[in-house]
Amino acid sequence: MTFNEHIGMTPGEHDYEAKIVIEEYHKNPTGNINGGVIISLADNLSTGVAGNFWAQKFGKPAFMVGVDLHAVMLANQVGGTITAKAEPVRVGKRVTVIRTVITGTDNKVLAEITTTHVPVS
Repeated sequence: MTFNEHIGMTPGEHDYEAKIVIEEYHKNPTGNINGGVIISLADNLSTGVAGNFWAQKFGKPAFMVGVDLHAVMLANQVGGTITAKAEPVRVGKRVTVIRTVITGTDNKVLAEITTTHVPVS
């Protein structure tokens, strides 16, 4: 089982999008979504997006390693579905930066997460 499968991450409706349908094990003691679930969704999606954009730009694949993650947690919710949408900020030979926005019910922004990745071969 992959980590994506373990946390319930599935592809979203569009490219560079993923989602998680919240289950009881995703919740913290207050019933809201555990922050680690939100960050894991963003981290896993952004790593794949970084690799895809890097390969498109440089014509060869590279394994992208996350070296920095900055999360701004803006809101939370009880249950429902959360969706992550990632987009490149910068795709460089040595450093790639991805911004991921996590939304919840009614497209309410729950978190904005910026990750930095470096290629290793």
